[in-house]
Amino acid sequence: MKETIKIIDIKHNRENKSDCIKFGVTEAEQVREFHKSFTEYDVTPLVRLDNLAKHIGIAGFFVKDESYRFGLNAFKVLGGSYAMAKYARGDRKNITFVTATDGNHGRGVAWAASRMGCDAYVYLPKGTATERLQNILRLGVHAEITDLNYDDAVRHAMRMAEENGWILIQDTSWPGYEDIPTKIMQGYTTMGTELKEQLGDVVPTHIFLQAGVGAMAGAMTAYFSDLYGEKCPKIIIVEPERANCIFMTAEASDGQLHYYTGEMDSIMAGLCCGEPCTIAWDILKDYADYVVACSDVIAEKGMRLLGKPFGEDKRIVSGESGAVTTGLVAALMTNPKFSGIREQIGLSDKSIVLCISTEGDTDKENYNKIVFGQNTVN
Repeated sequence: MKETIKIIDIKHNRENKSDCIKFGVTEAEQVREFHKSFTEYDVTPLVRLDNLAKHIGIAGFFVKDESYRFGLNAFKVLGGSYAMAKYARGDRKNITFVTATDGNHGRGVAWAASRMGCDAYVYLPKGTATERLQNILRLGVHAEITDLNYDDAVRHAMRMAEENGWILIQDTSWPGYEDIPTKIMQGYTTMGTELKEQLGDVVPTHIFLQAGVGAMAGAMTAYFSDLYGEKCPKIIIVEPERANCIFMTAEASDGQLHYYTGEMDSIMAGLCCGEPCTIAWDILKDYADYVVACSDVIAEKGMRLLGKPFGEDKRIVSGESGAVTTGLVAALMTNPKFSGIREQIGLSDKSIVLCISTEGDTDKENYNKIVFGQNTVN
């Protein structure tokens, strides 16, 4: 499979500040105080990869490693736990939560439910790795792999919520379902407060953010836009080419959301979402700079670069969805056929790049196969 990258320029308008305030610096500090209430809370590492930066020809490369988050191997728990606690507000009796997930979000919901003494039902789309299901079941909730794609699994979870009086915890939104997704997105901004401290005086020139429905990308775009204001780094949103609903919506530029309706069979399972989050898109269209859709080999490249580091660089165990942004930066800098895109976004030997590795090896068998050429889990 070839490295393929498509890019679209978002004609953003950073005059509308209202959408950013909900996810800005002040609100994020309050969110982080909530997460500090868990004994498992700790700041996840920001890794400086000097040798990788030198190898691909940029001035600096920073990757935040979310595989350490609460012992759950992904950042998603930040959103679900915050939204669930806000909904319960101290009354945790007889509450049952329900969600659809590619794995990481559902595991976070299950973990939070177990801490709150609540019940939860988790529905996973067809093709989900068994390991991801088992990780959720170990937390004592109900979970199953369906024969549905991700977006249909969300609709199934919604119907189950309506029929049983359960509370839907989903980071995508639509008219009439916006409060809980907003709280989930606010939960993600704890990463922003940590990054603010970890980066110190270093200001990246480029920030690359993954998008499935776009919730994390939207929340972090809003946070960085509030933090940096007019000096905000260029923000590039990254999707699989076989689940590129944000790209399609940006490309159409007609004021409507556009859905990816093909077979979402990318290895980037956590990003295989066909319908954008309305709240996220309202932010991205005004504050992000570019959207990129890329092939699976870009994610594989990132997994290997982080998993088998250069020189004294620290190893980062990053899964398919977590590593795609690193793979993209490396491909843009080293593959001559992408020189036009590289110039378009201003990526050069003076650039300082920030990426977030959003997950670890959540599918260990596939991780080992890609990074080490092994067919079984060690």
